[in-house]
Amino acid sequence: MGSVRTALGLMSGTSMDGIDVALVRSDGRVIVERGPSHLFPYEAAFRRRLEGGLAMAQALTGRDERPGGLAELEVELTDRHAVAVDSFCRQFGISASEIDVIGFHGQTVLHRPENALTVQLGDGARLSTATGIATIADMRANDMIHGGQGAPLVPAYHAALAGLIGAGDETVAFVNIGGIANVTFVQPGEPPVAFDCGPGNALIDQWMQEQAGIAFDQNGTIASEGRVVERVLNAYLDDPFFRKDGPKSLDRNDFSLALMDGVELHDGAATLARLTATGILEAAKLADIRPARWIVAGGGARNAAIMHDLRKASAGAQVEAAEQCGLSGDMMEAEAWAFLAVRSLQGLPLTWPTTTGVSRPVTGGVLHRPKGD
Repeated sequence: MGSVRTALGLMSGTSMDGIDVALVRSDGRVIVERGPSHLFPYEAAFRRRLEGGLAMAQALTGRDERPGGLAELEVELTDRHAVAVDSFCRQFGISASEIDVIGFHGQTVLHRPENALTVQLGDGARLSTATGIATIADMRANDMIHGGQGAPLVPAYHAALAGLIGAGDETVAFVNIGGIANVTFVQPGEPPVAFDCGPGNALIDQWMQEQAGIAFDQNGTIASEGRVVERVLNAYLDDPFFRKDGPKSLDRNDFSLALMDGVELHDGAATLARLTATGILEAAKLADIRPARWIVAGGGARNAAIMHDLRKASAGAQVEAAEQCGLSGDMMEAEAWAFLAVRSLQGLPLTWPTTTGVSRPVTGGVLHRPKGD
């Protein structure tokens, strides 16, 4: 085992609900310890500002451009992450000096892999100086430079988790249902196979906000009371994305509610939940992989309709929420960014041709040290 580092992962995901903070100890190859974690939620007004940032970012042509209010938004977002780090350390009695590195994701506001462009708001140098902790940011950029999609990056962590839960001798599918759904297939002795597989919670959340004025379908209750509108489901599934082999990745705005005109609230929620589940299961067919277990993480794991649809169509494979096997579905991505930060320090690959389409296994990330170090 190499040098074990203590790393803090910071994730502000496509659901834009807040900052997930998680502590992991690792040598970059195996997980030594999964430490405490906590969500620091955004208030509604800041979520609306982030949504406005998504709109402003649609015109970007370079990842360093910050026109209009994006520069100001980036500063505030970074400073909120610094406050979250300080609050986390206070809450769990951890000194900043005990943390070797921060893995800083930032907020994705644009993802256009066909243009080799991905933009995450977040100033790594500013965060490092504010926290006094070495910070690795921009972990997606080097992958794109070498021909990759820039996403997903979590598969390296999924592969390590398979060993941690004793699933190293069977094929396991790790599913993350955030704003976008993605899947990682971990097969014994092989590099992980991974790709985005369709809308996750983003469309459902938008539907609930538009139709009912609420942020999301808690526990999938509304979807569970509806009926799938097959014509609408099939219209979504006719999108060429679902027939495209991986690696492939999505932007939050690649799918919209344009096909949902005239659909009732409950039926719409049920239809979008089925769309999420179908995209996940179709991923296994595309990859020609038959997992023995599906381990589901992210907010979508709490949606009873999605989980029911997955279990009903999983061809006998076990479908379980991450918590059922001792993992944290909500904090898996934050933990992953901590793990990736350690891999970056060690110069280990973050992505492979089978996960992002990169030309060869490559590391990534830009290291920032506090001013004065």
